Amino acid sequence: MAATLKQKIADVFDESGCDKNLAKSAHERKKGCAKQLQPGAAAGGCAFDGAKIALQPIADVAHLVHGPIACEGSSWDNRSSASSGPQLYRTSFTTDINELDVIYGGEKRLYRSIREVIEKYDPPAVFVYQTCVTALIGDDIEAVCKAAGAKFGKPVIPVNAPGFAGAKNLGNKLGAEALLDYVIGTEEPAFTTAYDVNIIGEYNVSGELWQVKPLLDALGIRILSCISGDARYKEVASSHRAKAAMMVCSKSMINVARKMEDRYGIPFFEGSFYGISDMSDALRNLSRLLVDRGAGADLIERTEALIGAEEARAWSRIKAYTPRLAGKRVLLITGGVKSWSVVSALQEAGMEVAGTSVKKSTKEDKERIKEIMGDDAHMIDDMVPREMYAMLRDAKADIMLSGGRSQFVALKARMPWLDINQERHYAYAGYEGMVDLVREIDRTLSNPVWAQVRRPAPWDVAGPLGAKTLGFPAAASAS
Repeated sequence: MAATLKQKIADVFDESGCDKNLAKSAHERKKGCAKQLQPGAAAGGCAFDGAKIALQPIADVAHLVHGPIACEGSSWDNRSSASSGPQLYRTSFTTDINELDVIYGGEKRLYRSIREVIEKYDPPAVFVYQTCVTALIGDDIEAVCKAAGAKFGKPVIPVNAPGFAGAKNLGNKLGAEALLDYVIGTEEPAFTTAYDVNIIGEYNVSGELWQVKPLLDALGIRILSCISGDARYKEVASSHRAKAAMMVCSKSMINVARKMEDRYGIPFFEGSFYGISDMSDALRNLSRLLVDRGAGADLIERTEALIGAEEARAWSRIKAYTPRLAGKRVLLITGGVKSWSVVSALQEAGMEVAGTSVKKSTKEDKERIKEIMGDDAHMIDDMVPREMYAMLRDAKADIMLSGGRSQFVALKARMPWLDINQERHYAYAGYEGMVDLVREIDRTLSNPVWAQVRRPAPWDVAGPLGAKTLGFPAAASAS
């Protein structure tokens, strides 16, 4: 099994869709792209975690973690990838191996767990995730999944991405490889049209896909499969019949888009749903690819008409906020596609970006930032909390947009903060999402609590006698 995992990692790193990878020598390419994890650095960011969050939004399957219960924790709402129907993906399933399983092996326990899940919930498929402990003791989850699938008549998909294999991003790709190896192309859709598309690397965080789908519906474009936000197993299995694809987050699933193009001839482009201009470009590119694949030529004309109407409606609503937001400086601590797509969205609303994190961004992401912000773009490779705090304390930014891990830095600096990462509860995609983002930034900046917390405490204000008061009238001086 170790050799198989090693070969799969080498295959993932040998990515022909990555210009940076192609520029390397054969020797350098074998080394891969991931940095070695330091002790303790894998917490919340290991390969298993990456594979799980990439595949868990497939809503109707059971996600079974083969390992200690601590590897699974609680999946209920730990990531706000919304579903329009099934809720099974929110339930935690784990084999919960113990010391005896480590000694004697956990394959029998895994088999029994698969049987129990199928008998109780009857899902269309079961995804089984390998973890560090079960990989180290040599449990062959591929063999167990194959035997269980044959016995129970259900697809049982092994996801071989133990945490020690590498960082979260590698886990994203290993999870995607499981789809390519065992799921995509195994079923056929009920029917196909000339307007069928795949959306790859979109996780429907807080229902963002639902802000884009009505626009595609208005154009007659059908999302054959979204990989993996609000997805169903059968949709993913039959996604090889799409006519075109959009790659939303190349950092996580470029291997899916590229290999589906190689195997099934599905052309793709990389785009973003954040920001008015990026949303419009995404619609134009999808329409162009579909027309090239046989869709009606009037699709491009209808797309431009829809874009004109939606842009006008969005800008008319944003104008109410621009007088208060114009010139406000934003510190953006995120990564991947948001490092440039959110920059574009903020600039469209009249705000300035004081800096944007590129720790998780690709070379292409960085080039896009330079295109948007110019050569003097302030790109931050890895800003430590101390530097974030100093930047906010010195008023070099008016608000910080980041994930939940950085919020306490902003709160300590008594500066506004808005969640922009996967834990957020607001959807910011599409034209409607851009209006929501501007409104939330305005609400956060205008919150009166920030003026109150910056005032000196009553006991820090000098009283009439030059002594610090304690919030009540100073005592009369002794005669």
